Amino acid sequence: MLRIIDREFNLIDEISLYESLQITRKWHSIGMLELKINRYQHGANELIKDHIVFPTNQLQKGHVILHREIELDENGKETENWLIKALSLKTWLSQRIIMPPSHTSHDTKSGKAETVMKHYVNVSAVNPVDSKRIIPNLIIAPDLQRGDTISRSARFDTLSDELQTISELSGLGWNITIDIVNKKFVFDVSEGQDLTAYQRVNNPVIFSPKFNSLKSLEFTESYLDYKNMAVVAGQGEGTARKIVMINDTNAGYERHELYVDARDIADTNTDNEGNETTRPPAEIEKDLTDRGNEKLAELAAEIFMSGQILTKSPFKYEEDWDIGDIVTLQHEDWGITLDARITEVKESNEAGNAYEIEVVFDKDKPTLIDKIKREFKNLNPLVKA
Repeated sequence: MLRIIDREFNLIDEISLYESLQITRKWHSIGMLELKINRYQHGANELIKDHIVFPTNQLQKGHVILHREIELDENGKETENWLIKALSLKTWLSQRIIMPPSHTSHDTKSGKAETVMKHYVNVSAVNPVDSKRIIPNLIIAPDLQRGDTISRSARFDTLSDELQTISELSGLGWNITIDIVNKKFVFDVSEGQDLTAYQRVNNPVIFSPKFNSLKSLEFTESYLDYKNMAVVAGQGEGTARKIVMINDTNAGYERHELYVDARDIADTNTDNEGNETTRPPAEIEKDLTDRGNEKLAELAAEIFMSGQILTKSPFKYEEDWDIGDIVTLQHEDWGITLDARITEVKESNEAGNAYEIEVVFDKDKPTLIDKIKREFKNLNPLVKA
């Protein structure tokens, strides 16, 4: 059953009958819900813009309706069905950009990955300088300082894009859940569990045809855009420019070089009164190294895996495993055994068909839009000045 509420947490209606429902959860980015329903079905008239839908008692799966259309049949004729598309509540953070403080060109933050993510959400959508930028009823869960220590510098970047970047670098997931009791939307991050075959803390989960847990698996390995060595250039001109070399020991055929323009990484810090102090060289070098590693991660060897999970497998979804967990994949015929994080789960319910679960491990194949976004992101950051 689906519940419909408004942004003030009022229960609008409930829907129990529909043609199909597909929920795509994403660990690093923004998921989607697609619903096909007869337009005369009870509750269908409440499936309108800005109403929030979620499966009963699954408050982590809230989606805000942003699209509806009358579905066409294979002959292009109108049907009796609405096609509803709703994005996960995380999409609200795509409505904000990270504005730098008035006294400096960039909003720079160092700390644990969780701390940095929650800082950018706080200054952009919860406690911004301009109260018009507040997202009503959005709060941030306590900072548990999870993830590795990082340093980020943002200037007019879309908030959700920056969160996705940090998520992919750190492995932390992020979400906005519904707190019905306190009438709040709660931003928080998650770590996921280690369920791999050789750890001894949790019960392992192994997706394999051998264990009757995997119906199908798609596998792609690509080195078409591969880079493994980076020359990172910071501030300065000519021979005085700061240069950091990453993975400089790679040689011969195994050396794939990349140039990274990081002149936006500042040599100075600016306090709230506008006073500048010179940053320690080691601190600057670390930021340049982090930037280089980030770009190399975008151009690493691409291994794409997705599969359909047997719903009657020994491992139950949301009980034995969930999105964000690290599991073991095994396909003996292909000679593949590896550990990977579940970064996407697609739940499909269709009238007359069995419930299906499809998953993506680590990352999905990039679309053309993804590649264009990556190229734009790699432009000189000073273009945003």
